[in-house]
Amino acid sequence: MSSSRWQAQGNVYLVVEEPLDPRLVRERVGDADGILEVRGHGRDWVEVAIWNPDGSRAEMSGNGTRIAARWLAERTGAEIVTVRVGEREVQARLLGGPFVEQELRYRVGAPGTAAGVRFTPVDVGNPHAVVDGDPAELPRLGPLLERHPRFPGRTNVQVARRIGDRAIEARVWERGVGETGSSGTSAVAVAAAFGAADVTVRFPGGDLHVRLEGDRAYLTGPAEEA
Repeated sequence: MSSSRWQAQGNVYLVVEEPLDPRLVRERVGDADGILEVRGHGRDWVEVAIWNPDGSRAEMSGNGTRIAARWLAERTGAEIVTVRVGEREVQARLLGGPFVEQELRYRVGAPGTAAGVRFTPVDVGNPHAVVDGDPAELPRLGPLLERHPRFPGRTNVQVARRIGDRAIEARVWERGVGETGSSGTSAVAVAAAFGAADVTVRFPGGDLHVRLEGDRAYLTGPAEEA
């Protein structure tokens, strides 16, 4: 199976142009954080399925769709790419160098509590539970919340805290993956949960910038072949 290896702030995906199933994903993923299965593309659009290492499917991935946009742009020269994931679409604009700006929709829910932990739920095309606290607590809180009965389909988890007027420090536990260096939809979820309209979210893998306008988030970060 031919594939290429890409990374976005330490979040690594394989891009594969052949059909996959859960067994093949588990066999092929190796140490990557997931696989992007290309299901079709044109000059300025690409359709992908996003697979987690355990063979489950992700509804959305900010870093994954950014990689897909760069993957296509390097082949066709497109400056604006529509990335389709199921029924959802992400508009991506190629900037200078490896940087890509994406437009994503989000929705913030009412704060809740699970296992004694207070969190804010955010939908960015996939589910997130954002905890305001010390990111060092992620190894404990991530698996605790991911599979809590409150989330029958499991959830992504972020533990974050403000470190300045326009900066938030965060770590992320991705559903079906575990801790990863960064996450694009997690950056949006963190900014939305904190009500930060223009902010840099600092992950161990690197910084992502988020700008919120109404129910739309503009996410900017790099993606490049690894």
